[in-house]
Amino acid sequence: MKGTEGALLRYRIMAFTVGTGLFILVFVGIPLQYGAGIPSVDAIVGPIHGFFYIVYLVAAVDLARRARFTLLQMAAMIGAGFLPFLAFIIEHRVNLRVKALLAERTPEG
Repeated sequence: MKGTEGALLRYRIMAFTVGTGLFILVFVGIPLQYGAGIPSVDAIVGPIHGFFYIVYLVAAVDLARRARFTLLQMAAMIGAGFLPFLAFIIEHRVNLRVKALLAERTPEG
């Protein structure tokens, strides 16, 4: 599974980035915009999260392809960028799954 470890690292970095950005957007930016009339956090974090989500999609699809995930598993990875905290949960599960796949496919020596 050539390149899978690098793909996993890229995916994990992007999952944490997207998850953190979404958390800030949902729990800080939107309440400030609609509760206090301060749209600046939402205006800054929203486009940044959107950009990083696209990068996250590329990383997720690359890892899913290399690890030979099912379409449902890949859909869970892609959907994780839409719900706060889900990116962290899915990232943890994907990390465990890929490490197990790598361990079983690595020859003992």
